Amino acid sequence: MKILFTICGRAGSKGIKNKNFRDFCGSPLPFYTLSAIDLYMKRHPEHECMTVVSSDSDELLALCEDNPIHEVSLIHRRPELSGDVIAKLFAIKDCYVQMTERQGAGFDLVVDLDITSPLRTIADLESLIQEICGSDFDSVFSVAESRRNPYFNMVKQVEDGSYEKVIPSNFTARQQAPEIFDMNGSMYAYKPEFLLKANNIFEGRLGVISMFDTGVLDLDRENDFELMTAVADWLYETNDSFREVRDHIQDADPID
Repeated sequence: MKILFTICGRAGSKGIKNKNFRDFCGSPLPFYTLSAIDLYMKRHPEHECMTVVSSDSDELLALCEDNPIHEVSLIHRRPELSGDVIAKLFAIKDCYVQMTERQGAGFDLVVDLDITSPLRTIADLESLIQEICGSDFDSVFSVAESRRNPYFNMVKQVEDGSYEKVIPSNFTARQQAPEIFDMNGSMYAYKPEFLLKANNIFEGRLGVISMFDTGVLDLDRENDFELMTAVADWLYETNDSFREVRDHIQDADPID
């Protein structure tokens, strides 16, 4: 199987300045994603894999090009695919099209890993790829079990200023309500035929894989980054699967 791994990062950030190339627990944030991809490739030599980084940030592209872990291709993202109102799906699609043109052949699978989700294991990535392969899913993405449920303990404000349940229900226990998951934004796998025609991931038939729920946080404010660092320190101390991704960065030799 031929897999294209994509890493897409925009320049700038409204909440956390330059978050896509900040240091995280001693290494640049993108290196954790590159480490996970490299470890997956070493475990699965039966697959032909390539990695491409797409960004409108020259600094991020230079950092990824000079990484000591894993060789990457670079795409200087066009202005029409940049900005915070452009769906990431279109940047991923552009990666597939450009890399197909460069290689003269397509790929069997496209896997996007988010830069700002460094706390993933190789087992997570294996589960994602296994779930989509041989299935009729158009896309598979990572989730975490939600700590709140719109049928039971989430409310919204209505026109008169009062509050009511997000979804009306008569459930008296959370266990009675439908199971709800948070999209954690860490990993997405796409079949190319769907990726090329889709304008929204929800247009397709979707599958999910569940990840450790406290391992991925939305990085919107500076304290989010600090909290994720604290979680990472604990995971690296107590969990071999998370620690190996960090250690693979620290043990890497410079790419020739």
